[in-house]
Amino acid sequence: MGIIVWLVVGGICGWLASMIMRTDAQQGVILNIVVGIVGAVISGLIFGVNMNSGITVESFLYALLGAVILLAVVNLIRRGSVR
Repeated sequence: MGIIVWLVVGGICGWLASMIMRTDAQQGVILNIVVGIVGAVISGLIFGVNMNSGITVESFLYALLGAVILLAVVNLIRRGSVR
């Protein structure tokens, strides 16, 4: 059950991050989920947040921030600029 919840939350975080970074038209559902989950891992490494304690508002916001950082880095590499 926990994996399904993380997939849903990862999808929501990835989708919101793609809306913020204006890359939503380029991504599908699977890539949104991947971006959200990888964003959560990135934020856990950068900010030292324990993402295993369950889904809280704080962990959701950190996952969203990590997903935005991930998309900004990808945009910087692909286009040479962060939108």
